[in-house]
Amino acid sequence: MIWLRILNPAILAIYVAALFALGLRFFRRQRTTDRYFMAGRNVPGWLMGISLLATIITSVTFIAYPGAAYEGNWALLTPGMMILALPATLGLIVVPFFRHLVGMSAFEYFGMRFGPGVRMYCAATFAIGHLCKIAFVLYLLALTVNSMTGWSSLLMLAITAMVGILYAFIGGFEAILWADVIQGVLLWIGVLLAIGFLLYQTPARFSAVFQAAWQAHKFSLGSTAIDFRQPTVVVLLIYGSFFYLQKYTADQTVVQRYLAARSDRQALRGILLGALLCIPVWVLFMLAGTLLWGYYHFSREPLPPFIARSDQVFPYFLSFHLPPGAGGLFLAALFGAGMAMLSSDLNCLAAVLVRDFYQHWRPAATDRQSLRMGRWLVLANGILALAGAWTLGHTHGTILALYYAATSIVAGGLAGLFLLAFLSRRATRHAAWMAIGSNLAFTFWATLTSGKHPLISCRISFFWHEYMIGAVGQLLVVAIGWIASRWMKVPKDGPMTLWKWLRSSRQPHPPQAPLHPHLFQTHELEKL
Repeated sequence: MIWLRILNPAILAIYVAALFALGLRFFRRQRTTDRYFMAGRNVPGWLMGISLLATIITSVTFIAYPGAAYEGNWALLTPGMMILALPATLGLIVVPFFRHLVGMSAFEYFGMRFGPGVRMYCAATFAIGHLCKIAFVLYLLALTVNSMTGWSSLLMLAITAMVGILYAFIGGFEAILWADVIQGVLLWIGVLLAIGFLLYQTPARFSAVFQAAWQAHKFSLGSTAIDFRQPTVVVLLIYGSFFYLQKYTADQTVVQRYLAARSDRQALRGILLGALLCIPVWVLFMLAGTLLWGYYHFSREPLPPFIARSDQVFPYFLSFHLPPGAGGLFLAALFGAGMAMLSSDLNCLAAVLVRDFYQHWRPAATDRQSLRMGRWLVLANGILALAGAWTLGHTHGTILALYYAATSIVAGGLAGLFLLAFLSRRATRHAAWMAIGSNLAFTFWATLTSGKHPLISCRISFFWHEYMIGAVGQLLVVAIGWIASRWMKVPKDGPMTLWKWLRSSRQPHPPQAPLHPHLFQTHELEKL
């Protein structure tokens, strides 16, 4: 019937229209940079937590997690366990520290400690890394939808980018947060629908599927051996620790959310809620992959020859087994994950570029001028990301491998730099630059010489697993920075570190309140 064929596109069109309406709903409120980038600093904890869920769970999760569980086991879930451990241990200190010290950008603190040059370096690496990430996620999303529906990849790229850019451009951070609520609901609906149909279609009871999967070690979280050359549990936990440390301390997409929270207590609640929501979603996607394995194991249904990778199996199953309507809801959830990531990253990128570059070069700029520049940066970055995604679609293996290598090199080391700034009283600007240089050299060498198919041949290569590159690089930043600082002069006033923060928090008067963004100029940071 004709209505069945148009049901999936109709559901997707309704979802897109709802996002446009949401952007228009908040358009008139976006009259200051504080409103456009920080939602007026009045975000409740529950809204922040759901927004964090939608930010962390991208459309890559829809494909990567089921594909990994289908092919292997649940090892990919192991790094995610650290998303709960770090807020519980660091949140009580790091969150209020940032909220009472910086205005809008996570990298203002790096400028306070190590000067404007280091601040701009950190902001630039964040911007480059996230532009590349946006391009890759858009490309993967278009490829996945094309394999599920046959719709043009170029058309999917254009629609996703256009919608994400427009409602970020119009509605600002406030519209993004509320769109994340819709996306959070769709996310749960999508994964539960997929699991439900997998259970319904599999010609065996769940107990039989569970037993077969258990015997095949499909629920394993990885090897417990102490071996840094393989993706063991230890390696995955180390990787997750540094990944989420960087997320909570040097990733604007997360820091911006708890800076926008209504209070320190609401910010902490939001972080914990976001982490608590992520774990069951990841588990459900892993379960979907295991049930997918169970379906093909018991049904003996052959996969077509064009399915060459495990991450293609889940979209293939959905495209042939989900009925109209249910497929549309899953597509809406998949699109929503891509657009939530796109709009959030575009807003955060614009906030960083305005705060750390534009206001530094134009300290006399009015708030209205900064807001106008922020809007245009949202649009420009969206176009750049779309161009990057289109370029990825016309390249092959070697270029894609170089993309991975380049982003891992330029975006690393920020967690280590934060630890150096936060924990060492003696760390200086020159020591920070030495640490950054050492990390770049090490990461460049390790990334290009590691793996089964290294990009360059070298007699001495990085012999541990690739997941260890980031962790070693972060520790190298701390070690080189600390050693170099032993021979350098320490400022008399003493930098703002954990120890100074703890002393100030014990005093009768509360720490300095967060300064309003357009009053907290770069030349004031340089004085610190």
